[in-house]
Amino acid sequence: MGKYINRLKVVLAEQRKTNLWLARELGKDPATVSKWCTNTAQPSLETLTAIAECLNVDIRSLLNSTTDAMVAETSISYGRYEGK
Repeated sequence: MGKYINRLKVVLAEQRKTNLWLARELGKDPATVSKWCTNTAQPSLETLTAIAECLNVDIRSLLNSTTDAMVAETSISYGRYEGK
């Protein structure tokens, strides 16, 4: 299962902005922004800062919480433990 590190696609959708708009704002290739939105690649911290500024959001809103991910992974039930 892939790790969804960033929430870029969600934030763009919430603001009704497109990958192409962001690519133009940042001067990046649209294919690169697409990879960020699908979490197949991640932007650098410097680029993430620029993205947050373009979207006028706190940089933390562009990232998924690692705490939430750990809770989800540890709460998977594998059946009843019999202690055998």
